[in-house]
Amino acid sequence: MDKPTVRLHRWDEIALDKVTEMISRKIVTGEREMLAQIYLKRGALVPMHSHESEQMTYLLQGALKFLIDGEEITVREGEVLHIPSWVPHQAEALEDTFELDLFSPIRQDWLDGTDAYFQEKTKVD
Repeated sequence: MDKPTVRLHRWDEIALDKVTEMISRKIVTGEREMLAQIYLKRGALVPMHSHESEQMTYLLQGALKFLIDGEEITVREGEVLHIPSWVPHQAEALEDTFELDLFSPIRQDWLDGTDAYFQEKTKVD
């Protein structure tokens, strides 16, 4: 059995992936989990979607308004929102926002470019 490889990642050496005009990200993956820095400009919308991955969203700066099961949840700097697997959710940046998302398992759609839901024009009610 091969010994697992320990790797050091430096955010400033990771290319910024421009998802939309309003959303960019940097991604680090392990074997079973993924960590992403997400940058959202005020007014950015992540349309309603769901995924197998359990998600932890940690707000470092700014504020996000999530819509989950018809309920609005505002997450602010220093707060963490846990979203279980397959729970539909959307988010709107109430201000310029910088956050960390942790996913397990890895979001393969982000790695292979099949995350087309970012391009949908869904309005937050």
